[in-house]
Amino acid sequence: MLISLLYSFSHPFDSLFLLPSLGLTSTLYLSSLLVSQLMKAIKKTIIMRIVIIVIVFAVVLVLCGSEEDVISIAPMEAKEQEALYSAIQGFIGKWWNGTDLYPDPCGWTPIQGVSCDIFNGLWYVTSMNIGPVYDNSLSCTPNAIFTHHLFELKHLKSLSFFNCFFSPTQNPTQIPSSNWQNLVDTLESLEFRLNPGLVGAIPTGLGCLKNLQSLVILENGLTSRLPIELGNLTKLKRLVLAGNKFTGKIPVSFGGLTELLILDISRNHLFGSMPLTMGGLTSLLKLDLSNNMLEGKLPKELRNLKNLTLLDLRSNRFSGELTKSLEEMVALKEMVISHNPNIGGNLTGIQWQKLENLEILDLSDMGLTGTIPEKSITVLRRLRFLGLGDNKVTGRVSIEFESMSSLSSLYVNGNNLTGKLELSDLFYKKMGRRFGAWNNPNLCYKVELRSTSDSVPFGVRPCSETNKRL
Repeated sequence: MLISLLYSFSHPFDSLFLLPSLGLTSTLYLSSLLVSQLMKAIKKTIIMRIVIIVIVFAVVLVLCGSEEDVISIAPMEAKEQEALYSAIQGFIGKWWNGTDLYPDPCGWTPIQGVSCDIFNGLWYVTSMNIGPVYDNSLSCTPNAIFTHHLFELKHLKSLSFFNCFFSPTQNPTQIPSSNWQNLVDTLESLEFRLNPGLVGAIPTGLGCLKNLQSLVILENGLTSRLPIELGNLTKLKRLVLAGNKFTGKIPVSFGGLTELLILDISRNHLFGSMPLTMGGLTSLLKLDLSNNMLEGKLPKELRNLKNLTLLDLRSNRFSGELTKSLEEMVALKEMVISHNPNIGGNLTGIQWQKLENLEILDLSDMGLTGTIPEKSITVLRRLRFLGLGDNKVTGRVSIEFESMSSLSSLYVNGNNLTGKLELSDLFYKKMGRRFGAWNNPNLCYKVELRSTSDSVPFGVRPCSETNKRL
């Protein structure tokens, strides 16, 4: 019995099951003790719940804080705020003074396109996107200008201008040529996109931005030569200079940008040959030099670009046949060399089967001769697009093209192909107008297709009519 009583003090809830085994006096006495223990346990539970609620509420207050707390924790440095406001006013007009921002540009109502971070307990601007990047972004005024205040933002990492400089006649604006050294330690990304009113040359001062990882100057009104100083930006991962009016040669110094993943200098007026130093860009994934006036032979150094997945050289003036070094670019998924009519050479000179990752191969309008190398091309199981149009290719169209399950576009138009197309009705239905074989005067399709199918190759005569005509 003594053991039972002792157990009841340490385990009041379990002791309820002992009551039937005790006498009446002991039962009454133990019952009173149990009631007391139960009341104490309930009080402890309530108190613990209250304590937990108070702690949670206190944590919420600390994390969220009041507006006054936020101001006291991280205000914006006065000089930083003045520089930011003045820089913005240069782009959108003096009417804007930031009075609708509370408590500051990085507080509860921040500026769209401006991001901040805390350094030594103070807010500083780390990212600025000028122009209609977002629906509620501040739009630039027609007479937008750069001011020196922009270069006083000492922690700026990312700077972007999108559709901010509209007119090359009413407000021609040049990229500032000085003060870039103020951002040499911080700036990692710099972009100018879709600014037709941005004219002149790329300032050589950009070459000092040693930490820059991305430089995008896309579809502006810039002219002149590409500065060799851009070759100093050895941390660049992306260099896009497309859609401007740049002239001159591709700087040899670009070959030193060994960390580049993307190089796009398309849609300019560049001339001269491709620098041999381009073979040093061994990290490159995308190389786009299309729509320029580049000339000369394709350098054999291209074989060093083992990681390249896209090679676009279309619409230039290259010559001198296809280089066998193309066979060694084994990671290629897209090879586009079309509209270089002076390249010439025989299609069979390349072992295409080595490029087993190819999905797009466009060799149209290149002055190519010889027959279609069916054994090396039809084994490319991932190939979706094959363009061989407007060349001087001879021979027949192989029925083996039907075995290429991924192929959805095949263009052999404008050549000297002959004979009867033996491809099936199912193949023509699958391809539709994406099978192009027109302008091959001596090519015809099986006459029975005309009576059994509504899918016949566009621009190709049935064999009976061809025979009569011949």
